[in-house]
Amino acid sequence: MYNYLQKFTDFLRIEKNAAILTVQSYEKDILQFVEFLEKEKLNLPQVDYRCLRRYLAMLKEHEYARSSVARKLAAVRGFLRYLKREGLLLENTWEIVSTPKRERKLPQFLYVDEVESLLESPDLCSCLGNRDRAILEVLYGAGIRVKELSDLNLSAVNLEEGFLLVKGKGRKERVVPMGAYARQSLAVYLKKSRPLLLAENKNRDDDGALFLNRFGQRLSDRSVRRLVRTYSRKSGQGTAVTPHVLRHSFATHLLNGGADLRAVQEMLGHASLSSTQVYTHVTKDELKKTYLRTHPRA
Repeated sequence: MYNYLQKFTDFLRIEKNAAILTVQSYEKDILQFVEFLEKEKLNLPQVDYRCLRRYLAMLKEHEYARSSVARKLAAVRGFLRYLKREGLLLENTWEIVSTPKRERKLPQFLYVDEVESLLESPDLCSCLGNRDRAILEVLYGAGIRVKELSDLNLSAVNLEEGFLLVKGKGRKERVVPMGAYARQSLAVYLKKSRPLLLAENKNRDDDGALFLNRFGQRLSDRSVRRLVRTYSRKSGQGTAVTPHVLRHSFATHLLNGGADLRAVQEMLGHASLSSTQVYTHVTKDELKKTYLRTHPRA
């Protein structure tokens, strides 16, 4: 069974061009299902709708969130479909098991003044401060994912035109505009900070990464999350800010400003418009709050 799982993850990575984190997440969820089968003393050919429903009941018993259950079920279904295509499973009654409805949570976002406070936190008199300011400005100014930011190369930046060439999920490329503040911060970083950081690379193995760590090597997405969290605390934010909160803020502020939903979808790199529509709920929620706060007879 573990051999089949290895073949499936190879299939995801090579043929589906799935991101590394996606493959790791699928593998972890499927391993949990495999452990369930072993505990129940079941083999793969015995997997049917009854088996899958018992697995869902087990997840519910362990109080997994609906979103986690839905994700795990999607991973297991993908694995079983792969096995069916390979002729290792004969029937597919497990397909009739429905996915639990996800709870619709409004994405967390920052108000404009909170974003400005965060962006002004780095010390612009230091090498790393200029780098960090550029990172925060690009995350908010372009709305890209943290992995997309850490994967950026120098060749992806067009400062003159104000665009980034971003490689998103499924290795799909898209062109994303960035504002004047992001362009200015990037220009300062590229002129003053990146050469100094690159000089710290003892191996001289520059791979063209845009953002470098203190050792002159590509900055990891984990490090970006850490620095955003640090500046979040420094700027006095009430809740912990993540790179994704800046992405949510980017989309929310665009729609509040009257941006077209499909244009925002394109900038965010969403495959489906429904993924972007959640931000319209945020804006409606914000309108209601404003009304209740300001109308004399609310």
